[in-house]
Formats: sequence, structure tokens, C-alpha cells
Amino acid sequence: MDFNILVGGAAGQGVDTVAKVLEFIIKKQGVEVFSHKDYMSRVRGGHNFHQIRFSDRPIYSHRETLDVLLALDATTVQLHSAQLSAQGVLISDQSFRTEISEGQALWLPLNEKAVEAGNKLTEGTVAAGAVLRLFDFDFEKVWPVLHSLFKSEIFEVNRRALEIGYKLVEPEFKLKFPENQPRIMVTGHQAVGLGALAAGVSFYSGYPMTPSTGIMTYLAGKMEEAGIVVEQAEDEIAAINMAIGASYAGARAMTATSGGGFCLMVEGLGLAAITETPLVIAEIQRPGPATGFPTRTEQGDLSFVLTASQGEFPRLVIALRDPEDAFYQTVRAFNLADKYQMPVILMGDQYLGDYYQTIPPFDFSELTIERALAGEEVWQQQERYQRYKLTEDGISPRLVPGRCGTQVVIADSDEHTEDGHITEAADVRVAMTKKRMQRLENLRKEVQEPWALGRTDPEILLIAWGSMAGPMREAIELLEEDYSIGALIFGDIYPLPTKLLTAMKPNVQMMINVEQNATGQLAALIRQEALMTCTHSILRYDGRPMSGQYIVDRVKEVLASDKR
Repeated sequence: MDFNILVGGAAGQGVDTVAKVLEFIIKKQGVEVFSHKDYMSRVRGGHNFHQIRFSDRPIYSHRETLDVLLALDATTVQLHSAQLSAQGVLISDQSFRTEISEGQALWLPLNEKAVEAGNKLTEGTVAAGAVLRLFDFDFEKVWPVLHSLFKSEIFEVNRRALEIGYKLVEPEFKLKFPENQPRIMVTGHQAVGLGALAAGVSFYSGYPMTPSTGIMTYLAGKMEEAGIVVEQAEDEIAAINMAIGASYAGARAMTATSGGGFCLMVEGLGLAAITETPLVIAEIQRPGPATGFPTRTEQGDLSFVLTASQGEFPRLVIALRDPEDAFYQTVRAFNLADKYQMPVILMGDQYLGDYYQTIPPFDFSELTIERALAGEEVWQQQERYQRYKLTEDGISPRLVPGRCGTQVVIADSDEHTEDGHITEAADVRVAMTKKRMQRLENLRKEVQEPWALGRTDPEILLIAWGSMAGPMREAIELLEEDYSIGALIFGDIYPLPTKLLTAMKPNVQMMINVEQNATGQLAALIRQEALMTCTHSILRYDGRPMSGQYIVDRVKEVLASDKR
């Protein structure tokens, strides 16, 4: 079982609502779901769509071929009908009737039936009912989901609309549903928010910027329940400085933004570094420069994040690979930020942030909150507390102001002595720089190696990072029967883990980096850190995500070109 539904229409037509109804109803059937959306940067009009893929086995990415196309306007019919499979079905209002090249078309009186249901705006719900009937879904399982999405009189009119739509068609696809497995369905943004809560976050500040806003809205929705503070700042500069202040005062603090906002945050990033203040920053990428494609996806910020802010200082950069990974890596980010007293940057993108995926429930039994604060032996000592004490491992004892007895905690954004006072002494500058950079060397010992897919001794090695994990997993499944091929999907980006790369190097004849940018930014980092050069690149930077099949097609093109 592997089906793909596309729901499309203009902004303001209720595309999101229809997709949400279908996503949650389908998930209740016990199947695996992967739902991805493509939307324009406008309140009304334009063309938006959701793709809802479901299967009886785990799925990790979207795909282009459609089994059902639910078109709420003529534009959706024109743009997507060619994606229908030979057995695919188009559902649309009879007023949009036209010839299609593949599949069959069901031109239904959706507008007319919406009026009959009691509200012309329920056209999409009527269409959703027809889709449910195509797959012969159990109608009795629909009501609890519908109740959770609509209230009182809105529920009643949508119930009628769904029931009317259900009676408009006959079943087309006969399905055998698997036994229900314990699964949750989350987006990447929800997973980051849940990870922050599990890590004990108590303060979040941010300024709304697509596509990072989903993290803030999720945490804001849990603010009272979780007993945390979520502050919408006046801009990104204020957001990072608030988070730094909260962290200095002992709170577990976080901020998130997208590329343009991160540009404004970089001075604050340096402030966190020189004051050795733990901070978690989620940088959720979109195409740039400037406003770019504000609602679309890209992996174009890696080179910038690696060197952001002036001067040299340690940082940890983690690329989130899927919602499950996003949850656990967010918890890890807070612990490492505290342990090494440095900024930890989580890199995501619009694709990962917005797609829904069914995954196993999170396992909280192995999670720990590790604050790495200095104990009573430090704040009760007789000698004067040195916030920036020179130590062998580069980590100074950290006390929280107001919770340190008679000791005084001093922080300084200028270069400083061990007790936090400004200095211009050359020898102190050298010692402090070495102390901070020593933590980077220690961090290299605990970075995680990339996920390895396919062959462990491949002749063809694909290199990717972050949200390319899902599409790459499906691509390798399609390619490994015919080729000696494997893939490495990097989560920890900097410091760059190189053990697996080095181990695979002797057998690799072709190394291909697969990235959503124009310049091959991970490939450049690997060349710099591991002295390995990618022989070919598969790059996409039109704002649309790669699918597994897209990668397969491009790999085959590379191989065919190389033979010539």
C-alpha cells in the first residue's frame, strides 16, 4: 500500500483545512503518513497545495506521482493533472471540466452540494468526503477526528458536507489496513518544541519569521501548561539578547529564526561566545538572499552559520534530519550548550519544519537534563570566584547570579581576565582564546558520525545533510539493487565527524554531494576538513524539495554522463 493524494487550490479556499481533515482521518486508520505542503507568500490567491502520502510501511519523503488529485480550482487541474498515474483519479467541481492526459476524472457538483450542506465554504469538506469514499475508509472513525477539528455549529455543517461527499462516489481503491501501531504524527517544528520542553527550556524569545515561526507558536501554545515564558520580541536582535540574558540568569533559554533574522543575531552570537553563555539557536532555512522565497525551502545558510559573527570561537552546528531526530537532537543541544558554555545552532529548513510524519512515540526514559553548573564547593569557597578561570579542559566553573552565596558573577563582552574584568594584555588574550578553543577540541571527541545508508563499502557514495535524510533513504532503497552505492547523512556538521568518511574512502570511486543549494556547501566543508573532494554534485535551489525519485533520476544522469 502506497498512495499519494494532492489537495490544491488558492490561499483562502480552505486547502489547509481539507488537508488537515484528511491527514488526521487517514492517520486514524493505522497507516503511516507523510504530508508535505507547498504554499505561496500571500494571504489570498495564488496556488497552494498539500501532498498526503500514506502506506502500510514507514515512509520518509513525498513523491510526485499522484493517485488522487483533489482540485479546488482550475489552476490545480492545469498544474497537476499530468502527475496522475494511469489509475489515478481527479476530483474537482464540474465547472472546471477539461480533458486530462492520465487517469480518470470525477467532475462532481461540489459547489452545489456545499450549499446543500448549509455553507458554500464547505466545498472542500464535500470533496474530502469523496476522497474518503474512494479509499472506502470506515466512516464511523471520522467523527472523533472531525470533532477535534470543528466545534458546535461548524462541526454540524462540516459533518453534513462530509457525509454528502461520501455518497457522491463509489470505492476505487480496496485497502487492507494494518493493525494499529503506537504512532504519533508531528512536524519538525513541533518536534523541536517538544524537545525543548523535554530538555527543561524555561525561556523562549523570538520574532516571527517564516518558516521558523512554527517553533514559537507551538511553544506559545504550551506556555501556561508547561510553566514557561515565551516572549515575542520587537526584532531578532532583541530576541537573542533576551535569550542570552535569561541564560546568564540561569534559565534554559532558546531562540529561533530564519536566515534574514540570523543575520541580525550574529553580534549576539558573538556575545554569547565571549561571555561563555549557553544558548540554543534554531536557524530554519529558506531561500535567500534578502527576502528570497519566504515560504519555500533551501539549505543555503550552512557556510554563513559556520563562520557567523566576527572573531574565532567554538560553536556546535547540528543539522536536523527528520522529526524524530529533531526531538532528540534538541534535547542534546541544550545539554551540550550547558556543558561547553557555548552557542549550539540547530539547522532546519521549511521542508522539515512543516511536513507531518508518523513516527514512534518519543522515549523519555533515556533523557537527562544536564546543567553542568558548578556546585557548592565553588560558591562556598573562600577565594574570589573566577568566572573565566583558566582550566585544562577549557571549561570554567559556572555559577548563576543570585544563587552563589557571597560570590559575585561578572560577565564581560570585552576580552577579560579570569575574574571577568576588561583587559588589553596580550598574554591574557592568548590564554583566553586558547581556553575557549580548547572546548572545540574536546567537542570533536563526542560529535556523532553521520547516518550510513546502503552499502558500507560502496563504490558510489552520496553525501547529504539535514532534511535530505528522508528523500535519500528512499533513493538508496531504489538504487542499491543495481549499484554498489551508499550514503552518509550528516547531522553533526561542525565540528565535522570524519571517521566514516575516512573508512569508506579507499573503496569509493565516485562521491556525489546532494544538497539544496547552488554551491555545494557541505562538499566545501568536507574538502576543507577531511581533504576529500566530491567528484559530482546534485544541487537543487528552486525552493522545492527533492524527493527520493528526483535523487534517483539525477544519480542515473550523473552515471550516464560519466560513462560518456
